[in-house]
Formats: sequence, C-alpha cells, structure tokens
Amino acid sequence: MKNIFKTGGLLLGLALAGTGCNKSLDELTVNENKPNAVPASLLFTGILNDAYEGPNGQNEVWDQYYIWNYDYYGNDRYDFGAGANYYTTLKNVELMAAKAQTEAAPNPQAYGALANFFRAYLYTRMSLEMGDLPQTQALQGLEGLTPAYDSQKAVFVQAFKWLESANADLGTLVAAGAPSVAGDIYFGGNLAQWQKTVNTLRVRLLLALSKKNGDADLNVAGQFAAVVGSPAKYPLMASAADNMQLLANAATNNFYPTNARNFGNEGSRKNTSATYVGLLTQLHDPRVYATCEPARYLVDNLKQSPTDFASFVGADPGLDLGVMYDQAGKQQYSFLNRKRYYSTLTGEPSIQIGYPELAFNIAEGINRGWLAGGNAEAYYTAGIQASMAFYGLPTSGTYTAYFYRPGSADVTVASNYDTYAVPVSFEAYYAQPAVKYAAGAPGLTEILQQKYLALFRHSGLEAYFTYRRTGVPNFTTGPGTGNGGRIALRFKYPASERTANTTNYQAALASQYGGNDDINGVMYVLK
Repeated sequence: MKNIFKTGGLLLGLALAGTGCNKSLDELTVNENKPNAVPASLLFTGILNDAYEGPNGQNEVWDQYYIWNYDYYGNDRYDFGAGANYYTTLKNVELMAAKAQTEAAPNPQAYGALANFFRAYLYTRMSLEMGDLPQTQALQGLEGLTPAYDSQKAVFVQAFKWLESANADLGTLVAAGAPSVAGDIYFGGNLAQWQKTVNTLRVRLLLALSKKNGDADLNVAGQFAAVVGSPAKYPLMASAADNMQLLANAATNNFYPTNARNFGNEGSRKNTSATYVGLLTQLHDPRVYATCEPARYLVDNLKQSPTDFASFVGADPGLDLGVMYDQAGKQQYSFLNRKRYYSTLTGEPSIQIGYPELAFNIAEGINRGWLAGGNAEAYYTAGIQASMAFYGLPTSGTYTAYFYRPGSADVTVASNYDTYAVPVSFEAYYAQPAVKYAAGAPGLTEILQQKYLALFRHSGLEAYFTYRRTGVPNFTTGPGTGNGGRIALRFKYPASERTANTTNYQAALASQYGGNDDINGVMYVLK
C-alpha cells in the first residue's frame, strides 16, 4: 500500500512540475493573493480623479485670483516650469476602453465614448500649456519610446474628431435607454449628462481657437454654429444642474483645500488679488460679499462700512512680496470669505466644466459673428445670473453677508461672524453701463470680464488661457510676478523629453520657439 501512495505522489509531483515548466515567466510571477485585473469602472474613477483640478493651488495664483503674500510658502511669479503630464492617465484611458470590451459589462460602448472625451480633454489641456506634443505616436510602450510631436493644430483637429464620435455614440446610447456606467464621481453614470459635457468642452475648445477662425481645416465658426445651432444633435449644458463639478466629502477625508482645520495655519498666507477684487468693486458686484472679507484696517481703523465696496481691496500681484506681506499683516487687504471657504470641511463645489462658462463662451462666439441670428445678450445675462445664483445671491431681495469678527478663535462658530443684510437687485446691477451688454468690441470685453468673475476658484487655468488669448481682464505685473515684467505664455516641456526624446524634442522647439523651450514663446493658437 505504501508503494502505491509513493508512486501516486511521484506521478502527481511530475505532473505539477511539468505544468510549471509550461508556464511563462509572467504567469509564474502573478500574485494570486492580489487582484490582477482592473475593471473599466475602477479605471474610470481613477481617470476622473487624475483629471480633477481643484482650487487653492498655483493655478489660482496664475489666474490672479488668490495670491501668496509670504515667500516662505510660495510666490506669485510666472517662472513657469514643466506643464501638466497626463500620459499615464491617458494610458489608463486606453486600458479602460479596451477592458470594457472584454467585460460582461452592461454598457461597454459608453466607456469607449468616454475614452474619446478624455483623449480630447487631456491632450488639448497639455497642448494649451506647452504647444505641439506627441499624440499619434504616443502610448506605444516599447514599440515607440521616441514619439514624434504632432502640431498643435493637428492635436485640435483630432480632438474635435474624438468629441464628434463621443457625442454620436453617447447620443445613440441615451436614445436607446442604455444603463448608466459605474465608477462616475460626477454624474452618477448619467450618460445624458456626459453627452452635454462633451459638447460643452467642444465649445470651450472652439473659443480657444478664436485667432484661427479663418483656418479651413479647423472650421471654427462652422463647428460653433453646428453645435450651438443644433441642440437636438449636440445637447449642451442648460443650467448649473448640468455642471461637471465635485463637492468635497468630509466622510471620506476628502476635504475642501481651505477648511476649518487648516484655517489657523494658512488663512492669512494668501490674500485676494486686485485683478479679481478690483473688477468686482468697479462693477459694484454683490459677489464680493460672498467671496471676500472687507479689509479690516479700513473697517476697524478708518471706520468704513464693511459693506461699502471701497472696503474690499485686493493686492496687486506685481507687488514685491515683502511689501505685500507687510500690508497684509496690517489687514489692508481682503482675504477669502471665512464663512464660505473655511467654516466647513466641504466648502463649495469645484466646477471643472460648467454652465456659466458655457453661456459666456456662446455669447462670445455670437459676438464674433459665428452664429447668424444668435442672441449674445441672452447668453451673457444667463451666465451672470447663473454665477450669482451659485453664490446664493437673489435676483431681487436681500443677501446675508457673513464677515469674520477680528480676534475670534473658531471659524466654525456662527456667533463669531457679524451679519449684514445687503440689498441685491440684478436689474439695478445690469443697468450699469459697464455691465449692460453692448454690441461689438465693448460687448466682447463685458463678456470676458464676466466670464473671469464666474471662473473664480474653478476650472484650473481656464481664466489664464482666456486672458492669454484676449488680454481681458488686465493682468498686472511687477517685481512680484517676475519673468521680466511679462506674463509667461506657455509652460516648458517635461525634462524627460529633453533627455529621452531628444531629437523630436529639439525639432518641436525649432519649429515653434526658435529652438528654445521659452516660457515667453508664442504658440500656434495665439498667433
């Protein structure tokens, strides 16, 4: 009997050994105790998190909204380094689309459509920061370690093809009543909402190409008219309910970046910028009560009313930080509104792509003559009203302003705020000559100013991109902004391109910027 067991054991061992010899090295190194495959839904969540742009970072400084006053922690200089690098995220976009086709998912086509959206979203974002970049030959792994650069024009042409395909595919799925997708942190998988976002991004990108309206390959005005003029085919965001936005979640320790826990540590390291606050006060705009605190020196020492527009003062971004730090310490500037931005862990929703911006983009396109018969003023007023509603400002009525009382020790305690009932009337606000829409160049400036106000703390570098393209509003410079008194026009390429893709990197610089990775170089979309 022992011999039988010995013989059986030997045969089993030989069988197992033979099986092991037939396995590849990759198979042998798989850890069976850990997940070895990632579903499309989980990849989707990761992509959304990677692409997210929140407030309180350096983008907000370069937008001239909220600026450093103490150089130990940061500065306001336009000494740009490398631009954003989303190639790892784009690898996951490709993997998401591929995985969805192999899963027993209820809706694999939706992930493919969303992959097209993110291809367009991320490639154009990188291109707007740096210029030409690898696209056609990118993401090929060992088969393409030195990808050639596509021109910025080619990047946008391809992006519009992806967005056209995404809209068509999502439209088909929505019409068929397709189920939602999993892993969505913005819309809960609602494909109709994503279709609106796809087309809203397309309008944004068309405005980014306003200087290239005459290029037949881009067909900027024609695309704009087709998208805006055909809502059944190209649904767009129709209200703030359609915003692609994210609200911080305190339950998961995902806090708004300025919050009650870090107020004491950083609440005075930055103050508001004169570019933003000055425009608000110039227009007697009630949004200043929601987003800013009055300068306490003016209120407490000079006895100005805290609701007087003259009591809100931002710092010139061009100031030497030593001067700004001294004046900030004397409470001569407005800080972020403590109630709105610091009293909780959730703050306000962070908009990535939103309806107010869309309304102003459509108004701008109509103002430029891209849609015959379009009503620019209607979109312009809709954008203002949507932005004001975001801050809880009534069309007509009273707004309660909360200003933090000096010497208070806790931003979460309601009794530490002085409250003021401020009368608000959109009709009176809009009646001002500087606000009421006027056709032509004056109207274009009004649209761009209101768009800048609506983008406060939202959408990454979109305010900077719009200024760079239009010069509105006026961004100030000086010792504090560096770069020889200039607003930089682009970011550099990642250092890895110089060392690992040298030939193509140098060719891209030669064709665009005279051979230099120059932050003041003028890219294609700005010429």
